[in-house]
Amino acid sequence: MKILLFIIFLFIASCKLSPVVDNHGAHFLEKKQNKLEVNVSNVNDVLNLLGPPSTKSSFDNDLWIYIERKKTRSTKKFGIKKTYVNNVLVLEIDNMGLLTLKKFYNIENMKQIEFVKDETDIAYSKRSFVYDFLSSMRQKVNDPLGVRAKKRKKIKNQQ
Repeated sequence: MKILLFIIFLFIASCKLSPVVDNHGAHFLEKKQNKLEVNVSNVNDVLNLLGPPSTKSSFDNDLWIYIERKKTRSTKKFGIKKTYVNNVLVLEIDNMGLLTLKKFYNIENMKQIEFVKDETDIAYSKRSFVYDFLSSMRQKVNDPLGVRAKKRKKIKNQQ
């Protein structure tokens, strides 16, 4: 009887009632971004505070993007994941290493962003790049020295 109670106790003790949280990206991004100041903070401050960016691009100025996402699995809905934190921090750093722009988006701000619904038309034709390439290869296989092309030019010049 004691063994059965001990096994039941271990089974119940191993169950976790709090939800499991999956973290992705930089932790506590909202709190950390408040410590960064535009035209005061530099690259070293950003790297010490946030670490390397999730995404980095360079045009005129460097654009660093930090992402924080937290999802939880619901025990009531059979493990369906729900995103409850979705933060994005966009930092623009000039060529001197100074922070020039800081934009912070949370899950509420992202719902308000409107995306363009227009689509780019795809123009396919029979004479696409692949078709032209294969045609030129066929022509070179059929006439490797270009003799036929020379004959055509000669006939056109005679007329």
